[in-house]
Amino acid sequence: MEFDSFIRVIAFLGVFVLMASWETMAPRRRMSSVRWKRWVANLSVTVLNTAVIRIVLASGAVGMAIVAKEQGWGILNMLQWSTWIEVTLAVVALDLLIYFQHVTSHAVPALWKFHMVHHADPDYDVTTAVRFHPVEAGLSMVLKIVGVAIIGASPTAVLAFEVILNGMAMVNHANVRIHPSVDNILRWMMVTPDMHRTHHSIVPLESKSNFGFNLPWWDRMFGTYLEHPSQGHERMILGLKHFRSPACLTLHNILKLPFRRAV
Repeated sequence: MEFDSFIRVIAFLGVFVLMASWETMAPRRRMSSVRWKRWVANLSVTVLNTAVIRIVLASGAVGMAIVAKEQGWGILNMLQWSTWIEVTLAVVALDLLIYFQHVTSHAVPALWKFHMVHHADPDYDVTTAVRFHPVEAGLSMVLKIVGVAIIGASPTAVLAFEVILNGMAMVNHANVRIHPSVDNILRWMMVTPDMHRTHHSIVPLESKSNFGFNLPWWDRMFGTYLEHPSQGHERMILGLKHFRSPACLTLHNILKLPFRRAV
């Protein structure tokens, strides 16, 4: 799809700069680690993931959408609905797919080994959104490729979904302060930072809640919604109990984390 890489980069940089600026001006929590070290490590992971997926899976989910459209694969390619209806349905369906992937990554030990890299971040800010192990990033892309083929999502819908997913992940992982009354309204339409931060709590019950990234409806629908952490957002402890060493704040150790013993 022409210009898709350019659109992704511009969208990523735009949202990143916006949320990073907001964090600086109105932070929700005081950070417990050195910011620049975390940023270097977390952003290095996303650069590596992007390179690996481009090399191994070529054009990824958008490429599958192009093939599916040409071959007539998938539910939406069998229907003659308007473009906007198809794009909307595809984005919602893919978001539901990612919700179930996230739930599964916590429930299946082999998947949790890699997903815990995301949760092992001792702090929570815009860069936490891109801190995923390359194995998990690759598996997620494979799942999206299969989902696109079954749904019959168009290339436009897939690009829109991936841009929205990446952007919203940075929004709801940002260390930003939003007035509670505003947050209460927003979380009926989107996953807010306070809503998703609860999912990164060190308390197991809280970390098994609020799995959504874009739409907040799935957590309410499937009973995984939790309004607030028990200790409040300022006092709650983030991360994983046995993986809080400063040594985890390097790219090398992030990649090794799934294969380490808890210390």
